[in-house]
Amino acid sequence: MNKVKVVQLAATFMLFGLTVWAQEFPRVEVGADYSYGRFIPTRDARTPYSLNGGGGSLVVNINEFLGIKMDLQGYKSTTRDFVIPAGVNFPSGAQGSISGDLFTYLFGPEIKVRTHGVHPFAHILFGAAHSNVYGNAYKTICQPIVGGCAFRGSPASDAFAMAIGGGVDIPLSHSISFRPAEVDYLLTHFTNQFANNVQTRLISCWEALDFHGRGEET
Repeated sequence: MNKVKVVQLAATFMLFGLTVWAQEFPRVEVGADYSYGRFIPTRDARTPYSLNGGGGSLVVNINEFLGIKMDLQGYKSTTRDFVIPAGVNFPSGAQGSISGDLFTYLFGPEIKVRTHGVHPFAHILFGAAHSNVYGNAYKTICQPIVGGCAFRGSPASDAFAMAIGGGVDIPLSHSISFRPAEVDYLLTHFTNQFANNVQTRLISCWEALDFHGRGEET
């Protein structure tokens, strides 16, 4: 075998190896995480609420770089003082100790770069948020005091939500990876008497113990 054929054969094997490596990606990734967030329930809130929770995600990969993600998170807040200055909806102002939960349901594209050592990713997700904090505030503030609130009925507890962010996965084996960190800016848009019809914001930053099971590869 002459040198030209040896070079051609080696080049063929290298090209085949690169092609196989480029096609190795999981069709499905499933993860679970701990999540921490800061929630601003009203425009006048001076101190955000700290929220602790967690959830899971499911990514169906279209190719090596692009996947469609479903992300579900739930948060439980501690009891905090809820103070609202006097206004149209609250003639004498309002205050009370309130706690509540927050859930988000988000879907959208995720882009991931699969290098040998780390897999950085970024996503933009859209969906909805649900919180009972406003219903709890209505029960605590409006119902016990006649005329304390200039409206009747529990306020809206559902809202539009959007998340933009990303993180990094570290492969531990052929089928498991570890996510040391993910940071997202999560925007919720609650429109009710307590939220003053403005956008409330939650900045979510979690150190996720996130293990991703790898599905069948191409």
